[in-house]
Amino acid sequence: MSAKGSDAQRPPQQPRSPLSGRTPDSPRAGDRERAAELLAEERRSIDNIDAALVHLLAERFRHTQRVGRLKAAHDLPPADPEREAQQIARLHALAQESGLDPVFAERFMRFIVTEVIRHHERLRGDGPARPADDGPDRT
Repeated sequence: MSAKGSDAQRPPQQPRSPLSGRTPDSPRAGDRERAAELLAEERRSIDNIDAALVHLLAERFRHTQRVGRLKAAHDLPPADPEREAQQIARLHALAQESGLDPVFAERFMRFIVTEVIRHHERLRGDGPARPADDGPDRT
């Protein structure tokens, strides 16, 4: 049989999806489309969680500002190393229980505590002036 004869017996080629590169009746034709839907869904969830984190951090800083004012009014030191160590240990254990990298959780908490102490020092009057890139203080 000639090459021309075998081409005549083959069915016409189906168009390929621009996203998946597969033909419409391929069992995996919708894989990329479904993946894109799932990705969008996960990103919406992440965006919601990010918004919640921002709101939670704002609430936390409202409380730490009140603590800072109390400390300043009663001439207490801005930092409390014993409390900080307890918090780090507690959050380290929570991170492990939650499946979050405890080192990451500790770094994140130390970043927050450092910022809180800076605010407390400023409230007391012994901290440096607000750096230019810090943005407005809304507390």
